[in-house]
Amino acid sequence: QVQLVESGGGLVQAGGSLRLSCAVSGRTFRRYNMGWFRQAPGKEREFVAAISWSGGSTHYADSVKGRFTISRDNAKNTVYLQMNSLKPEDTAVYYCAADPDAFYSDYDEPDYWGKGTLVTVSS
Repeated sequence: QVQLVESGGGLVQAGGSLRLSCAVSGRTFRRYNMGWFRQAPGKEREFVAAISWSGGSTHYADSVKGRFTISRDNAKNTVYLQMNSLKPEDTAVYYCAADPDAFYSDYDEPDYWGKGTLVTVSS
């Protein structure tokens, strides 16, 4: 079993930055592709970013390209999401996800999920 715990959410003004972290325990972290999804109030869940098990490949939603950066530290069993130039429309609960197979769309269903961390961007 794989356990994922997100942290780093909070309240930030538009234009500000936050870094989310996802600590992973359980089976070998480096075997998993990792990523982030988000769900805003009243909206469907959407894919945000993903990174391959090696860190050599990344994918981003068009809405966050150039502003968000996903990275991983396999020695620390942790994946990060650096969010810059935040906008009010980035307000959502952000979920960390893991799967042995790659995922990079709204319709993917990774095997493992965290409980989420709330990001609120004020205008």
